[in-house]
Amino acid sequence: MKNSFCSVVVVFGVLCCSFSFAEDFLGAPVMPDGKVVSETPERLEKTYNVPFHAAVKFYQDALKGEKDIKFRDWGAQTRIEDHSNRPWQSITITKAAEDRTDIVFLKFNWTWIFGTLILRFFGVFVVLIVLYVSMSISGAIIPRLIKAHEGE
Repeated sequence: MKNSFCSVVVVFGVLCCSFSFAEDFLGAPVMPDGKVVSETPERLEKTYNVPFHAAVKFYQDALKGEKDIKFRDWGAQTRIEDHSNRPWQSITITKAAEDRTDIVFLKFNWTWIFGTLILRFFGVFVVLIVLYVSMSISGAIIPRLIKAHEGE
């Protein structure tokens, strides 16, 4: 009797765990009943036969109270970004048609982060070089204009 009770508990535990992990991607909540368009370890794209506002509402409710979550709304697209250390980086909800919504989940990506840092690093130096060249040119022209003006 004791062994059968333990086996029932183990089977129940395995089933509960499998159901709880079936509705997320890298720890991000996934709406049920969608059709998978593409799936890789870094990216999941699904399409749903639900209105755009219903999908956004689902994620607002699912992520309510979570720290470091930013919702960016651009009309027909809403991007949910994680600004902490979760395994997922963003969830993008796009209005594909009146009753169809596409949702894309992206994994945290170090390449993207290093790319933006390198771009900003070199961008600062480009701005400084442009300022240096323009100030050098104006520093060479202005004294000549002043001498020409004093000579008149």
